[in-house]
Amino acid sequence: MLDYLSLVFVVAVKVFKKTTPNGKVTVYLGKRDFIDHIDYCDPVDGVVVVDTEYLKGRKVYSQLVTTYRFGREEDEVMGVKFSKEMVIGNEQVVPMVNSKMELTPVQEKLLKKLGPNAFPFTFTFPEMSPSSVTLQPSEEDQGKPMGVDYCVRTYVADNEDDKGHKRSSVTLAIKKLQHAPSTRGRRLPSSLVSKGFTFSNGKISLEVTLDKEIYYHGEKVAANIIVSNNSRKSVRNIRCMVVQHVEITMINSQFSRHVASLESREGCPVTPGASLSKTFYLVPLARSNKDIRGVALDGHLKEDDVNLASSTMVSEGKCPAEAIGIVVSYSVRVKLNCGTLGGELVTDVPFKLLHPAEGSVERQRFNAMKKMQSIERHRYENSLYTNEEDDNIVFEDFARLRMNEPE
Repeated sequence: MLDYLSLVFVVAVKVFKKTTPNGKVTVYLGKRDFIDHIDYCDPVDGVVVVDTEYLKGRKVYSQLVTTYRFGREEDEVMGVKFSKEMVIGNEQVVPMVNSKMELTPVQEKLLKKLGPNAFPFTFTFPEMSPSSVTLQPSEEDQGKPMGVDYCVRTYVADNEDDKGHKRSSVTLAIKKLQHAPSTRGRRLPSSLVSKGFTFSNGKISLEVTLDKEIYYHGEKVAANIIVSNNSRKSVRNIRCMVVQHVEITMINSQFSRHVASLESREGCPVTPGASLSKTFYLVPLARSNKDIRGVALDGHLKEDDVNLASSTMVSEGKCPAEAIGIVVSYSVRVKLNCGTLGGELVTDVPFKLLHPAEGSVERQRFNAMKKMQSIERHRYENSLYTNEEDDNIVFEDFARLRMNEPE
């Protein structure tokens, strides 16, 4: 009975692949999303299968490449480029240079299955390397979107400096993401501000408290607001917003976007001597901001289930100002409208928006929610699977999954 159950519940390993136009070189990756756990980062581990007769003395190289685009492509004139491409990892795959390379479990399975023409490679992300972020373009933007992206580039060449030919080269787009810590902590972010008036006595006080410091994508952000009016002015309405703050470090540019907002007159006006306690619930989602230019997103625009960009995290002892690439942060902003002469009372409460940690219950719920939201996409993916039952490896065509995404 146990043997029967063990056969039923075998878990297949999904592997992504992509082949060069001439069909001579195929690259396999165990996953497309590589997680930065703050203290360490998942290695980029893959396998290259090559027709050795095609090489004729040439070699196969693989590179881990990042592209940092900090300006619009259509604005590039007179040879001025608003992008920077950096090779952060370079390895000769065939013939192997490091025969004593430590293999990951996925590489071991692939080498066993694919035979003697399979060769492994492994890259590690440099410390403080930026996460993958894409800035949403407007409908008028025609070029590549601004942001930070990564890819694994494999090509056949005589030497390392040779770029190789397009027909014998292949590029696989990958993402570097950050996940939340295993515990959220018990700290409740809060802010207390007050506003006085020139020609009248007393102040209006505003206290805002969030129920968590770390929220997961798709969760409700609960902001508890307490207004105490000890002035002669009245609070006419309250507006609560989730603000995404974006910093492009290359050009020292900063801007903000409202990714969720709610305005209420319930309980207003708050007259002199009165007070008001109210909780606002906001859900910041990427699909609610599809028409807003400049919103920072996690990953690629071709994906239907793309999220807002996660908050940028740095390791303990590091200053957030040292982060490079595109730095993203979030805050809840509350505005009290005190009338034409009274102006506004504004405060911001920062929080973090992240993916749930791997293996957590929240992560399982998050994955289930994503599957429900993109069921049609998963049906499309399942139609592309080629199931290899003997070794429980599922191969998935990388190029088709990207739906003709430009390389």
